Amino acid sequence: MAYNGLEEDSAPAIQRKRLPLGRSRQRLSFERRLRLWLYLMGLPTFALTAIELRQHHVDPSVQWIALPSIAIAWLFLVSLLIEHIIRPLQTLANVVAALREDDYSFRARGGRRNDAMGDLALEINALAGMLQVQRVGAMEAMALVERVMKSMQSPVLAFDPDGKLKLLNAAAERAFNLRVQDASVRSSKLQSGKRDLDRLLRAEDNDLLSLTNAQQSARWVVKRTSFRLRGIPHALFVLSDVSEALREEERLAWERLIRVLGHEINNSLTPIKSIAGSLRSRLPLLDTNPGEDDDFARGLEVIEDRAESLNRFLQAYRELMGLPAPRLQAISLANVVRRVAKLETRLAVEVADAADVALLADPDQLAQALINLVRNAAEASLSPDAASGSGGKRGDGRRQQDHVPCVRIAWEIAGSEVMITILDNGPGLSNASNLFVPFYTTKPGGTGIGLVLAQQIAQAHSGSVQLVNRTDSQGCRACLRLPFAADMRAPA
Repeated sequence: MAYNGLEEDSAPAIQRKRLPLGRSRQRLSFERRLRLWLYLMGLPTFALTAIELRQHHVDPSVQWIALPSIAIAWLFLVSLLIEHIIRPLQTLANVVAALREDDYSFRARGGRRNDAMGDLALEINALAGMLQVQRVGAMEAMALVERVMKSMQSPVLAFDPDGKLKLLNAAAERAFNLRVQDASVRSSKLQSGKRDLDRLLRAEDNDLLSLTNAQQSARWVVKRTSFRLRGIPHALFVLSDVSEALREEERLAWERLIRVLGHEINNSLTPIKSIAGSLRSRLPLLDTNPGEDDDFARGLEVIEDRAESLNRFLQAYRELMGLPAPRLQAISLANVVRRVAKLETRLAVEVADAADVALLADPDQLAQALINLVRNAAEASLSPDAASGSGGKRGDGRRQQDHVPCVRIAWEIAGSEVMITILDNGPGLSNASNLFVPFYTTKPGGTGIGLVLAQQIAQAHSGSVQLVNRTDSQGCRACLRLPFAADMRAPA
């Protein structure tokens, strides 16, 4: 049996460093001990040969030639035997070294069964093949896990016992405002998302976690478990988004509340309005003091007018809660924005010169959402607080004589979304936490349904609405985000 090298499956030949057997100060190496024993085994033969030559009175010159020749021949045989013993061991050592370095492409050649060294070589080859299959399977499984992690909409994070972030996926980056480079960084040293990560580390299994957002609080159910990596326990967190389900429950609760309130209030408003109108019409027929009649008539008129206004208010909320499902179709965003801009007559709405974008949306609902956002921006820019600079962004109280109301609409593609931005130069936001709360308004005579309706339309299109104060100047920035299909063409 000959072991004359390594056989490689797929990878190019790589020089492997020999791994010698362990040594100690008391013992020689395996090769030297084997060579020494073989030399000692040849000494009796060499001595018997010399004795035989002398007993047979062989010529001394022949003895001087024969004995060195025998010694040289024995040395050659020892070297040859050493080569046949050490070479297979070196080959198998190189194969094992390759396995230790996660290279499973090398194999020993010439092995066969019913042979001690051959059986060892074949078993090592079989081990290398099994490890190679397992490694390929592990790499494929890891690639699948990474693909699943990237495509998951649920945030996944893992921490070591010291609270150091070891793993996060793309959804976790977006939810906690982190980056992949933040992995392996202690959570207490992270600048962004530190408070949310601290709350996550304290959360138990099935806890409800609300991430900090002034306008739309994302709510997640925490699934917490543990695993071991290299013997060290780690904490694994998987978050399930329940914001949409909770918003739907909240919408249904508002709908039931409005239905009950509307029914009860209308039962009272209808007779109040009817009686007030009847009394006001019959006042001229009564013989009373004319001055008191005028006051009484004005009071009845106010009652009738406010009853009618309250009825319209309730009807508006009923329409809000009965928003139909969007009828999606391919639309041109530029055409919708330009039509909406022309509907605002109190000031000239500037439309950015940007490339047209095709969207799959309901044109009527999208236009209504933009109308509400543009109307809010125009009212903010035209408000007295905008001219005096006493809004949420600026509070010096000095009137700006050169204030020119301005509203601008722009859009751009951000990843898989289209971001429509409405900018104004109004006073800015002073209480952002109640922007999307039904019934809440800071405007005299407002109903508080404009932003709520825009938010519901955006969510029905799998998008979102966000309002923030501008950082470049005075005013507010309203962002409407909608999904974007890159392969869709806008209609002409």
